[in-house]
Amino acid sequence: MVRGVAIEGSTVIMMLGAGKGKGAAGRLAPRFGPANDNGPKDPVNTVTVRKMLEKSGVAIKIKVPVTEYVGVAVSTSISAEGQLTSAIELIHGDPELNYRVFEEEGNHNVVAEWQNWGRKLRLPLFIRAGDGSLLPYSQQVDGVALGNATGRRKLAAEAGRRPRFLNRRKTGTGETLV
Repeated sequence: MVRGVAIEGSTVIMMLGAGKGKGAAGRLAPRFGPANDNGPKDPVNTVTVRKMLEKSGVAIKIKVPVTEYVGVAVSTSISAEGQLTSAIELIHGDPELNYRVFEEEGNHNVVAEWQNWGRKLRLPLFIRAGDGSLLPYSQQVDGVALGNATGRRKLAAEAGRRPRFLNRRKTGTGETLV
Protein backbone atom coordinates (compact mmCIF):
# COMPACT_ATOMS: atom_id res chain seq x y z
CA MET A 1 0.00 0.00 0.00
CA VAL A 2 1.43 3.35 -1.03
CA ARG A 3 1.16 5.89 1.79
CA GLY A 4 2.63 8.91 0.06
CA VAL A 5 4.39 10.29 -2.96
CA ALA A 6 8.11 10.93 -2.91
CA ILE A 7 10.42 12.75 -5.28
CA GLU A 8 13.52 10.72 -6.04
CA GLY A 9 16.49 12.04 -4.07
CA SER A 10 14.28 14.09 -1.75
CA THR A 11 14.06 13.70 2.01
CA VAL A 12 10.42 14.86 2.09
CA ILE A 13 7.35 12.89 1.02
CA MET A 14 3.84 14.20 0.53
CA MET A 15 1.36 12.32 2.70
CA LEU A 16 -2.14 12.25 1.28
CA GLY A 17 -5.17 11.13 3.21
CA ALA A 18 -7.41 12.15 6.05
CA GLY A 19 -6.07 15.24 7.75
CA LYS A 20 -6.83 16.60 11.17
CA GLY A 21 -9.07 19.35 9.82
CA LYS A 22 -12.83 19.08 9.38
CA GLY A 23 -14.69 18.96 6.10
CA ALA A 24 -13.52 18.26 2.56
CA ALA A 25 -10.67 20.77 2.76
CA GLY A 26 -9.21 19.01 5.80
CA ARG A 27 -9.42 15.58 4.17
CA LEU A 28 -7.66 16.66 0.98
CA ALA A 29 -5.02 18.88 2.55
CA PRO A 30 -1.54 17.39 1.99
CA ARG A 31 0.71 16.73 4.98
CA PHE A 32 4.48 16.77 4.77
CA GLY A 33 6.73 14.42 6.68
CA PRO A 34 10.32 13.18 6.44
CA ALA A 35 10.90 10.47 3.85
CA ASN A 36 12.73 8.32 6.40
CA ASP A 37 10.21 8.28 9.24
CA ASN A 38 11.64 5.26 11.04
CA GLY A 39 12.88 7.12 14.12
CA PRO A 40 11.13 7.44 17.46
CA LYS A 41 8.26 9.91 17.58
CA ASP A 42 9.07 11.11 21.09
CA PRO A 43 12.35 11.39 22.99
CA VAL A 44 13.35 8.33 24.99
CA ASN A 45 11.53 8.30 28.31
CA THR A 46 12.46 4.88 29.68
CA VAL A 47 15.46 2.57 29.92
CA THR A 48 14.87 -1.19 29.75
CA VAL A 49 17.14 -3.04 32.18
CA ARG A 50 17.46 -6.79 31.59
CA LYS A 51 18.26 -8.88 34.66
CA MET A 52 18.50 -12.55 35.54
CA LEU A 53 16.86 -13.50 38.83
CA GLU A 54 19.37 -15.33 41.01
CA LYS A 55 17.14 -17.93 42.66
CA SER A 56 14.89 -18.90 39.75
CA GLY A 57 17.14 -18.04 36.80
CA VAL A 58 14.29 -16.23 35.02
CA ALA A 59 15.24 -13.36 32.71
CA ILE A 60 13.18 -10.21 33.35
CA LYS A 61 12.95 -6.74 31.84
CA ILE A 62 12.44 -3.69 34.03
CA LYS A 63 11.42 -0.39 32.44
CA VAL A 64 12.95 2.47 34.41
CA PRO A 65 12.00 6.11 33.64
CA VAL A 66 14.99 8.26 32.67
CA THR A 67 13.93 10.75 35.34
CA GLU A 68 14.74 8.11 38.01
CA TYR A 69 18.44 8.21 37.14
CA VAL A 70 20.55 10.63 39.15
CA GLY A 71 23.60 11.05 36.90
CA VAL A 72 25.98 9.81 34.22
CA ALA A 73 29.27 8.29 35.40
CA VAL A 74 32.48 7.50 33.56
CA SER A 75 34.91 4.85 34.75
CA THR A 76 38.15 3.33 33.54
CA SER A 77 39.80 0.05 34.39
CA ILE A 78 42.99 -1.73 33.42
CA SER A 79 42.85 -5.48 32.84
CA ALA A 80 45.56 -7.95 33.89
CA GLU A 81 46.95 -7.79 30.33
CA GLY A 82 47.31 -4.01 30.61
CA GLN A 83 44.33 -3.18 28.37
CA LEU A 84 42.55 0.10 29.26
CA THR A 85 38.74 -0.06 29.15
CA SER A 86 36.46 2.96 29.57
CA ALA A 87 32.73 2.80 30.30
CA ILE A 88 29.79 5.17 30.75
CA GLU A 89 26.77 4.21 32.82
CA LEU A 90 23.55 5.80 34.01
CA ILE A 91 23.51 5.96 37.82
CA HIS A 92 20.35 5.01 39.72
CA GLY A 93 19.63 5.20 43.45
CA ASP A 94 19.46 1.37 43.42
CA PRO A 95 22.88 0.15 42.18
CA GLU A 96 21.27 -2.93 40.59
CA LEU A 97 19.45 -0.63 38.13
CA ASN A 98 22.61 1.13 36.90
CA TYR A 99 22.72 0.84 33.11
CA ARG A 100 25.90 0.77 31.00
CA VAL A 101 25.35 2.81 27.82
CA PHE A 102 28.86 2.91 26.34
CA GLU A 103 32.08 0.91 26.58
CA GLU A 104 35.29 1.03 24.57
CA GLU A 105 38.87 -0.16 24.58
CA GLY A 106 41.09 2.82 25.37
CA ASN A 107 39.68 6.26 25.98
CA HIS A 108 39.45 7.89 22.57
CA ASN A 109 35.76 8.90 22.53
CA VAL A 110 34.68 8.35 26.10
CA VAL A 111 34.81 11.98 27.30
CA ALA A 112 32.78 13.29 24.36
CA GLU A 113 30.22 10.50 24.77
CA TRP A 114 30.04 11.05 28.54
CA GLN A 115 29.37 14.78 28.16
CA ASN A 116 26.87 14.12 25.35
CA TRP A 117 24.87 11.66 27.48
CA GLY A 118 24.81 14.14 30.36
CA ARG A 119 23.73 17.00 28.11
CA LYS A 120 21.02 15.02 26.27
CA LEU A 121 19.52 13.55 29.44
CA ARG A 122 20.15 16.72 31.49
CA LEU A 123 21.85 14.74 34.24
CA PRO A 124 24.92 15.69 36.29
CA LEU A 125 28.28 14.13 35.45
CA PHE A 126 30.17 11.88 37.86
CA ILE A 127 33.56 10.15 37.86
CA ARG A 128 33.69 6.65 39.33
CA ALA A 129 36.80 6.30 41.47
CA GLY A 130 38.82 3.09 41.75
CA ASP A 131 37.06 2.14 45.01
CA GLY A 132 33.61 2.49 43.36
CA SER A 133 32.66 5.82 44.94
CA LEU A 134 31.21 8.59 42.77
CA LEU A 135 32.91 11.99 42.58
CA PRO A 136 30.91 14.88 41.11
CA TYR A 137 32.56 16.41 38.07
CA SER A 138 32.70 20.18 37.90
CA GLN A 139 35.04 22.65 36.36
CA GLN A 140 35.76 24.42 39.63
CA VAL A 141 38.83 25.13 41.69
CA ASP A 142 38.09 25.87 45.36
CA GLY A 143 34.55 27.04 44.62
CA VAL A 144 35.52 29.26 41.67
CA ALA A 145 34.03 28.19 38.34
CA LEU A 146 36.53 27.98 35.51
CA GLY A 147 35.69 29.20 32.03
CA ASN A 148 35.67 32.26 29.84
CA ALA A 149 35.35 35.49 31.77
CA THR A 150 32.52 37.75 30.68
CA GLY A 151 32.80 41.50 31.00
CA ARG A 152 30.34 43.16 33.32
CA ARG A 153 30.82 46.73 32.14
CA LYS A 154 31.14 48.43 28.80
CA LEU A 155 34.58 48.91 27.43
CA ALA A 156 35.98 52.44 27.47
CA ALA A 157 35.61 52.70 23.67
CA GLU A 158 31.92 51.85 23.87
CA ALA A 159 31.15 54.02 26.90
CA GLY A 160 31.70 57.33 25.01
CA ARG A 161 29.24 56.53 22.21
CA ARG A 162 25.59 57.46 22.40
CA PRO A 163 22.95 54.94 21.37
CA ARG A 164 21.45 55.51 17.92
CA PHE A 165 18.02 56.59 19.17
CA LEU A 166 19.61 59.21 21.42
CA ASN A 167 21.69 60.65 18.56
CA ARG A 168 18.49 62.09 17.06
CA ARG A 169 17.99 64.20 20.17
CA LYS A 170 20.12 67.10 21.25
CA THR A 171 21.85 67.07 24.60
CA GLY A 172 20.65 69.52 27.21
CA THR A 173 22.50 72.72 28.08
CA GLY A 174 21.85 72.54 31.80
CA GLU A 175 19.55 75.60 31.82
CA THR A 176 16.18 75.32 33.49
CA LEU A 177 13.05 77.22 32.58
CA VAL A 178 11.60 79.33 35.37
